[in-house]
Amino acid sequence: MIRSLYDWTMRAASHKHAVPSLFGVSFVESSFFPIPPDVMLIPMVMAERAKAWYFAMVATAGSVLGGVFGYLIGYFLFETVGKSMLEFYGYSDKFATFASQYNDYGAWIVFVFGVTPFPYKVITIASGATHLNIFMFMLASVASRGLRFFAVAALLYWFGPPIREFIEKRLGLVFTVFVVLLFGGFIAIKYLL
Repeated sequence: MIRSLYDWTMRAASHKHAVPSLFGVSFVESSFFPIPPDVMLIPMVMAERAKAWYFAMVATAGSVLGGVFGYLIGYFLFETVGKSMLEFYGYSDKFATFASQYNDYGAWIVFVFGVTPFPYKVITIASGATHLNIFMFMLASVASRGLRFFAVAALLYWFGPPIREFIEKRLGLVFTVFVVLLFGGFIAIKYLL
């Protein structure tokens, strides 16, 4: 099933309606779809590098709006739909851990996991289920998803085809290292200043 969804997503990237498809895949990936929009974003940027920033903006907008949909699932439908979706993806146990930390670290959790390869849909549903402030959620979503998609677009724009293989194989590692360095910088500033 996952393979057929992946193949469909790759075909959509080269279709004449690729931009609306990128928006759609970005939207549904943030709330329930298992394939990340990067599989469309990468070939689209490689085909038209001059539109890299536009494609990143479309992916970001779709992802954030899809994240709001996931938030609403968690907020209004967690008991009926949200729990089922978390169980389907095998994250119902992890949800309890996230929910307990949301009051203190909600915006940071959304930001960090919005950049990493962790399924963002889990975070969007958890944010709604724990009633995280919607404005904090959206701000953190715009920052994290924008960072993720614009970083991919920038690397492809500046370095072209050689960076594609590196990104596809090591996307999770690249963003995880970035997040560790980002938080390390914040901690260093807090304790050194």
